[in-house]
Amino acid sequence: MSETLIKSVQDMLNEEKWTRAAIGNYTKNHFIELAAVVEKARAENCMDEVQAACDEHLSHTKNSIIALYISGMLGLKKKTLDNSPLISLVNIFQDNHKNPIVVYLCESILDEDESNKFALRTLANAYREENSDKIWDVYESLVKLDYEEADIAKLLAEKYEKDGNMEDAVDYYKKALLRYVNRKTLNQVKELWTKLVSLIPEEIDFFYLVQRKIAKSISDVRSAALMQELFVYYKEKGDWDTAIDIIKLILSVDEKDSAARKDLVECFRGKYADHSRLEDYIRISNLTQSWRNVFEALSDFEKHIAFDAKNFVFHRSWGVGLIRKVEDDDLVINFGKKFGVRNMSLKMAVNALQPLQKDHIWVLKATKSKEELAKMIKADKAWALKVIIKSFGNNCDFKRIKAELVPTILTAGEWTSWNTGARKVLENDPTFGVNPNDITMYTVRDRAISQEEKLSNEFKAQKNFFMRIDILMRFAEDADPESELFADIFSYFTGYLRAFSSVNEQTIAAFLVIKRIVTRFPHMNPGIPYTFEQLYKEVENPNAVYLALKDTKNTYLRKDFINCIRTLLVDWPQQYVRLFPTVLQEDMLTALLNNGHKDLVSRLAVNSFENYRDYREAVIFFFRACQNEEWFTETGISFEKQLITLIHILDLTYREIANHRDTTENRKINRHVQLLLFKENTLLNYMLENDEDTITRLYTLVNDVRDLDPAIKMNMRNRILEKHSGFKFYGMEEKTVVTRGLIVTAKMMDQKKKQLEHIVSVEIPENSKEIGEALAQGDLRENAEYKAAKERQQQLNAAASRLQDELDRAQVFDPSTITTARVSFGNTVFLYNKESGEEEEYTILGPWESDPDNKIISYMSPFGNALMNAKEGDELNFEINEQNYTYTVKGIKAVKF
Repeated sequence: MSETLIKSVQDMLNEEKWTRAAIGNYTKNHFIELAAVVEKARAENCMDEVQAACDEHLSHTKNSIIALYISGMLGLKKKTLDNSPLISLVNIFQDNHKNPIVVYLCESILDEDESNKFALRTLANAYREENSDKIWDVYESLVKLDYEEADIAKLLAEKYEKDGNMEDAVDYYKKALLRYVNRKTLNQVKELWTKLVSLIPEEIDFFYLVQRKIAKSISDVRSAALMQELFVYYKEKGDWDTAIDIIKLILSVDEKDSAARKDLVECFRGKYADHSRLEDYIRISNLTQSWRNVFEALSDFEKHIAFDAKNFVFHRSWGVGLIRKVEDDDLVINFGKKFGVRNMSLKMAVNALQPLQKDHIWVLKATKSKEELAKMIKADKAWALKVIIKSFGNNCDFKRIKAELVPTILTAGEWTSWNTGARKVLENDPTFGVNPNDITMYTVRDRAISQEEKLSNEFKAQKNFFMRIDILMRFAEDADPESELFADIFSYFTGYLRAFSSVNEQTIAAFLVIKRIVTRFPHMNPGIPYTFEQLYKEVENPNAVYLALKDTKNTYLRKDFINCIRTLLVDWPQQYVRLFPTVLQEDMLTALLNNGHKDLVSRLAVNSFENYRDYREAVIFFFRACQNEEWFTETGISFEKQLITLIHILDLTYREIANHRDTTENRKINRHVQLLLFKENTLLNYMLENDEDTITRLYTLVNDVRDLDPAIKMNMRNRILEKHSGFKFYGMEEKTVVTRGLIVTAKMMDQKKKQLEHIVSVEIPENSKEIGEALAQGDLRENAEYKAAKERQQQLNAAASRLQDELDRAQVFDPSTITTARVSFGNTVFLYNKESGEEEEYTILGPWESDPDNKIISYMSPFGNALMNAKEGDELNFEINEQNYTYTVKGIKAVKF
């Protein structure tokens, strides 16, 4: 079927060539028929062949209408970036003033690729000629797609304002203003600034944002001049704090601006109209005198103005005080019951006291009870955060927040839960922000800002490259990606990629995040001139790059890195093998196996076990995840070889830890190996299932791992002796047991641990419940149940304490150390009693196992201790409790455990 279609297309092309149909003969119906050909090529899976035929025809006949249309539309369906055939086609009909066909072609292109800027602009021109209202939808698409398009954004704003849709009008005016700032077209910037001041003067954060951009890209003097318009609004409104902030900014650009200085004084007169010493402080600070530096004068004024009756102050020794009255240059200040009322000159107060706002956290601590304040702070975390942050110049980190709350208001335990909730408030509440110069410092805003502005501010404050990627991805998920601020953040990474000098993890990360964003928002494609393959070839160590890609919960850099290797590199199988020991993802092995590369995977496994020093984690992965895979079985790596390799890795990590080499990584690998070998007794079970030669070989390796927990080795010896009672351990000599400490059997150790666990987990909680129930009955003086429960509590606590002490001192006896050369723990001793003439038999164990009625005695008892270390044939004479004993040691036998 596809061959028939290809021949049909070639016939059409030849017919067009010979008939030389005039442009005027083409109608919309002709292109509808050609669209059916394109769709048929897609259905019959021969798009490449049909497109190749058209491209070949175009190499000889460049203006072939049929070839241009079919090749161009097939390119769109295949998502290729080359639009040149369609651009040529549309231009032909534009030049011949065939507007209906131009419109149809552009609409057809947009059906396949709604972000095609060429089609949108051409369609807008066509609609303009037709005077069609459809142009506004096209304009909206263009503004959305092209972040440099300012003129159309302004047209849309004016249209929506005329229609009375002020929300959309303001949105487009904002877009237009920001884009004119980027283009540095000052006249349009001034025009739109004035327009927005008239529409949304209260959105002060937006104007500060634009002001910073203007100061950076155009001129700080121009930005200050524009802020003057905003100042007028806030001054007339009587919002003195905002007006003062604006005028301070204007003065920071030109501190000799006499008009601004005059405005500043007027604002202070408005703000402090009720202050008893306002004019005195203006005069003392020389705020109106042009000869004095305005910011020095401002600093003096702000220090003095805080000192008025009913204001709070702080002294480093006396704490928080309240100014009772101000007379001339003398202040009367009450520092509370402890330090009383103090008189102080104004000059001394300015130097020695820190003015405090009425809602400063220190004032609240001084004027409210701890219980009342704690209740307020727990009930309203946002309020508490605002109070503390504003208390320290509206610039505060979590270290300071904690210092103010713990332990004076909250306990350490209460802080843990409060802290978790508080961090969520700071992240989600739009009235909180971060310092643009320090991501760890939080600020409070007078009004909520948009999520876009909040994330943009975080981005500016964040210095870590990978955390900036996290913010970009959060922006794409949680905010409006059509925002100009999103485009600004995105442009940081496109600029980074265009300007790189060498390929490293950040270069790769920039490429990956751009690729992910463009996949989701195709219109943002910046046209990066590098392919992943080109960048990857410049990477010296892909494994190091993979590890250096720092992912967060919002980013997928490592995943995207591996996916790009798989889909964009011809030699991806070799690269997968190279990277696997670092990445350790089962999907990578599956991909290799499913694509016929079992030989590569097998060689990788064999190489990992042969060169385990360099591939330790790969060995662990293969042992844990591939044990039952057919391909792994076919490698011929025996289970014993795998176990031996793991033992070698265990020994290697211990030695490197001792030498302080990659300690953290070696500890992690060491833990993994121990879990694999010993948690489920994998190694031991294998040994016990095989002959004694295998046991000797493997146990010798384990025993040579010097730093391995002796308890693990001892457990292995015990289990081996249970099955092979006469087994001799290489290098183990008979030795007399040391009687210091508390020697116990493994069985009794387990029983005592279970006994302690039962007391702690069952009996003590039940007793606590009994005490609670007894308390509920009232009068404790006549409450027998309460007294009994309390006595039981004391008994349980004493028993638990005693048991824990004994367990701490206990050493589990190693049966492999039993000797019959002398009487010791784990022996049965046969005695001849010279006094009675009878044979006696005793088993020597520990105090936990002691059972005198059954002739089992503790080596720590007086009788047991008297027998210890005696040899066969020895004559023993000793006295216990004024009774003499005379024995001959007839024999010593080892107890079977």
